[in-house]
Amino acid sequence: MKLAESTAALLPESIRDDFPILAQTVHGDKQLVFLDSAASSQRPRQVIDAIVRCYEHEYANVHRGIHVLSERATDGYELARRKAQEFLGAEHAHEVIFTAGTTASINTVARSWGDANVGAGDEILLTPMEHHSNLVPWFQLADRTGAVIKHLPMTDDGRLEVDRLGEFLTTKTKLFAFTAVSNTLGTVNPVAKLCRQARAAGVVTLVDAAQSAPHLPTDVRAWDCDFLALSGHKMCGPSGVGLLYGREALLDAMPPFLGGGSMINRVYDDHFTPADLPGKFEAGTPPIAPAIALGAAIDYLQSIGLDRIHAHEQALVAHAWERLSAIEGIRLLGPSPIEHGPDIRAGLVSFVLDRPHSHDIAQLLDNEGVAVRAGHHCTQPLHDRLGITASTRASFYLYNTLAEVDALAEALTTVRDRFKPTGRKRRPREA
Repeated sequence: MKLAESTAALLPESIRDDFPILAQTVHGDKQLVFLDSAASSQRPRQVIDAIVRCYEHEYANVHRGIHVLSERATDGYELARRKAQEFLGAEHAHEVIFTAGTTASINTVARSWGDANVGAGDEILLTPMEHHSNLVPWFQLADRTGAVIKHLPMTDDGRLEVDRLGEFLTTKTKLFAFTAVSNTLGTVNPVAKLCRQARAAGVVTLVDAAQSAPHLPTDVRAWDCDFLALSGHKMCGPSGVGLLYGREALLDAMPPFLGGGSMINRVYDDHFTPADLPGKFEAGTPPIAPAIALGAAIDYLQSIGLDRIHAHEQALVAHAWERLSAIEGIRLLGPSPIEHGPDIRAGLVSFVLDRPHSHDIAQLLDNEGVAVRAGHHCTQPLHDRLGITASTRASFYLYNTLAEVDALAEALTTVRDRFKPTGRKRRPREA
């Protein structure tokens, strides 16, 4: 995608006015350029107002009280679930479970479905580009059960070897868990194709949608996935809340993961019977205000349109690729949108320079007001695969602009020039 062809997809800059945090300056007079949305996005006024409104007018515990505040809170909480159902394309609202986030959602599946269905010698298929949250729970499951971890290979430029999937879906494979979008490479994986092939082989699928749901349309029925996990704080919502989608038949058959209030139907002296879905998996007091605010975030994203948001980010990443690739000594990670087309990438670019270290780059960029992320981005095995220990990541969202991409490129060029070898030889030290 050439820049001239992509700018028509940009969202109006007036959207930035919805995000009050972006109007500030940092380090004295530097205008904040926030390019770390892959870690956690910012929130529009509409979501902030929803949180305030909940605590000021309608907060109480849900599903328990018969007073007016409890009824208001319950109505708002369950309305948020129905909004999430529509957002995900789920068939039933009770297939949507409120959790603390993607990590909690994946751990719920690993502990509940995994412990009940995976045994010694069974195989769990993952990919090299997974976030630690979609690795460690399966490692723990394998340790508990004696299952075997396998990985679908990846090309050197960060694309899954989809054509080889059939080699790894065997009669021993119980689960294929993979990310829809890599949080380090920006690769957009063909979710529907992967899920269809797994289903044909009788393999259950879990999609980590933490990096896709905020940016691309999600449709669990069209994708034909069995489980899907996401976090609210990456999609303009509050922290502390996320979603687990599960196919109704699977959720019905799974034992509860956490025990306590709300997840029961009846408790006796020495046993209990679990509640129906979705309560069975929502033990204790749920994230009431965060869930209601997540509903407001869903409203906000859908009012703009996920297709428009994705097109906007594609324009930004295409511009970033053009600008950054011109910097001497830079290595851009992941598939090129120039070579493979814009649909292969989401709105982020990770990179390394021959010098300085990624952490130093992030610090120097921050001095210029440009906020990026440095480190292994919770993908240490992926960085090992790429032969690096760390990278710097700039991630874009609906509120970012071409001018901010230019600010990143200019600041990074300054950093590169500062550490560029001069070619002068050191004078020998006198004896």
